[in-house]
Amino acid sequence: MSSDGGPGNIPPFPPDYRAAGLLLHVTSLPSPYGIGDLGPSAFLWIDRLHDAGQRWWQALPLGPTGYGNSPYQSLSSFAGNVLLVSPVGLISDGLLQARDCEDHFSAEMIDYDAVIPFKQRLLEKTWTNFRAGERKDLRPAYDEFCARHTNWLEDYALFHALKAKYHGAYYLEWPAELVQRRPDALNEARRELATQIDQVCFAQFLLFRQGDQLKEYAHSKGIRLIGDLPFFVSPDSSDVWANPELFLLDEQRRPRFVAGVPPDYFSAQGQLWGNPVYNWDALRSTGYRWCIERLRALLVHVDLIRLDHFRGFAAAWHVPGGASTAQSGKWVQGPGGDFFQAVRTELGHLPFIAEDLGLITPVRTIHIFRITLSLTRWRTPVLMTMPQLGNGTKNCPIISGKICGIIWVARWATARKLLRH
Repeated sequence: MSSDGGPGNIPPFPPDYRAAGLLLHVTSLPSPYGIGDLGPSAFLWIDRLHDAGQRWWQALPLGPTGYGNSPYQSLSSFAGNVLLVSPVGLISDGLLQARDCEDHFSAEMIDYDAVIPFKQRLLEKTWTNFRAGERKDLRPAYDEFCARHTNWLEDYALFHALKAKYHGAYYLEWPAELVQRRPDALNEARRELATQIDQVCFAQFLLFRQGDQLKEYAHSKGIRLIGDLPFFVSPDSSDVWANPELFLLDEQRRPRFVAGVPPDYFSAQGQLWGNPVYNWDALRSTGYRWCIERLRALLVHVDLIRLDHFRGFAAAWHVPGGASTAQSGKWVQGPGGDFFQAVRTELGHLPFIAEDLGLITPVRTIHIFRITLSLTRWRTPVLMTMPQLGNGTKNCPIISGKICGIIWVARWATARKLLRH
């Protein structure tokens, strides 16, 4: 393993490891097609990082966006956002003509109402050309892609096609037989929407293909990629629809509890996020298989994962479904270090940066640092940002003041010292 921030440096890091990087979401890259993508600007950005002596590029979540076009409200933990497909790449692949991509967009901001139908039209044209015989040499790779990702791709493609059929409606508003995933209803939907399903799968293939090319180029320039994994999933997602047993839902598949944070100095009523919360007993009984597959899926695209809302592994704020504020919630214990033991057993390492923002009580501080200790035994970096630790009072168990600082826990000895104090 090198010590200059080069390609060899993914966790575990050597004790003297030092490197720098920048956060820039892909959509923020310049593009004549209305939104940043995996095309020429992304490759030029990697060149700039390399020339500036940077070693890491961090992006926001890469999943297909749903409500509010937010990357933190993804329709799937496994699929990618096809708005990131580069038209230039499709032209280079011979799947589109330059004239197919002609349009005019603002250079200052993303107009999703214009970009989404534009990209949908391009992807439909691409699928039509492919099905008509263009680039027949891609067929084996496409078939292999579908077979390799069948554990999530079939459900996501059907979910996406059904969502289009029902004009973007929340899946709980679909016919009851589809909400409940009755086999006869699913089979009928697959037959009816076969063309749309195939198109969704092909768009994912193209996105992954372009992503692979970009990742390979980044590595050739000594740049590693950092992804972002939201702790919770969107309530309106194929994750919840296809795996209801992994979440605390009622018989109608509505969340019994939703995520949030308690009242604090930001809001007297707390924050009501609305995400369904996990059924950790069910996940634990499978060895956290779905969670680990979720990590594997992101690691296809990146080298290191930022774990959002790290404190949720210690405990999360559960609010009864239907509550109008987060005040009635309570802390419910998470999986703790047991989860990371299972991940390490499966993946062989822990490629994480662990981030935390939120109200951390003294008891939860100790619990979080116990999890941290389990990570640092394998020299996994834990970046913990805790501006609310101790509520800005002298009772803060680490540091007093409104902003307690950023703690980079990179060594076992450092973690033990923090825990003692």
